[in-house]
Amino acid sequence: MTAGKDSNPSARKHLRVVGAAIVSGNQCLIAQRGPDMSLSGLWEFPGGKIEAIETPEQALAREIREELNLVIRVGDLLGTGHAEDHETVVQLEVYACEARNLASLALSEHAQTQWVGPDQLNGFEWAPADVPVLEAVSHYLKMGNSPHSGRAAEASLQP
Repeated sequence: MTAGKDSNPSARKHLRVVGAAIVSGNQCLIAQRGPDMSLSGLWEFPGGKIEAIETPEQALAREIREELNLVIRVGDLLGTGHAEDHETVVQLEVYACEARNLASLALSEHAQTQWVGPDQLNGFEWAPADVPVLEAVSHYLKMGNSPHSGRAAEASLQP
């Protein structure tokens, strides 16, 4: 997705999506989009679309369970990103998260995952909506915050 404009912006599909910065120590888990996904090969904070009946926290817990087989606890909102092309406008919210069952990690859509520290985040080719959030995630990891230092919300879905 590029930061392009369209002469008829109302005709584009608007998506509100969430991403997880799954934190362990001073690292977070990032995921490379799989070959069957749009923006294949680009890196992202894993997550997905918010359904009409869900809060962002509920959507994130559901998406991470479906995509990575992890049960997470959703914490602070770290930042937002925006990307658009001629068909789609994406508004992304990235939350600090903690996984309760890291040993159960299993990929269903992504090509691979990697644990990275704050100084490694810029070394990947990111999906456009994730790029604006990189600095906030890096700062969060450097500060050594807990994913639940602020208004933590329990949004875990039991498998």
